[in-house]
Amino acid sequence: EARVIFEPPYRAPEALRGLEGFSHIWLIWQFSQALRAGWSATVRPPRLGGNVRMGVFATRSPYRPNPIGLSCVRLEGIDLSGAEGPVLRVRGADLLDGTPIYDIKPYLPLTDSHPEATGGFAAPLAAHALRVEFPPELLEKVPERARAALTEVLAQDPRPSYQHDPERVYGMPFAGVDVRFIVKGDVLTVCEVVPYEDGNKCL
Repeated sequence: EARVIFEPPYRAPEALRGLEGFSHIWLIWQFSQALRAGWSATVRPPRLGGNVRMGVFATRSPYRPNPIGLSCVRLEGIDLSGAEGPVLRVRGADLLDGTPIYDIKPYLPLTDSHPEATGGFAAPLAAHALRVEFPPELLEKVPERARAALTEVLAQDPRPSYQHDPERVYGMPFAGVDVRFIVKGDVLTVCEVVPYEDGNKCL
């Protein structure tokens, strides 16, 4: 479970009036950990193996003209009391701790759900979550604020789509560490977590 905390100028309980009736909400936020000067018109989606370029507007890449992210999360509750109130309690947030949130909007099933939608180049890549085995002693090496997000990323199978060798050790940088893992069947097992250095070879 994650919390959405409002900065003092926006701690107005009346601004949330009626939100309690919605099961899900949209969070519009900034890719604050992926800011860089300039942008590229094309990017390499990991799900296509990293060898094919697609237009940035056809992907969810954080390296955009405006580094804005969009997440649909479940609204578990609204806490109006307390020094930080109001606070939104949500589930399914794929954001790092401290991520700036620009706006909050209710999820409207009537207009936001389109079962007939097509998925472009991602259509054949049906979502298939892996079971993540993360030994506690290795998880402790990951910054606490990033643990939930990292586990969710690993569950989505970050390997290049053309590399599915069950004996190979893969790696990826995340939140200042290099996470190394193997995948056998539907199980991803983290086998090493070391400080990330630019020279480390990943994936």
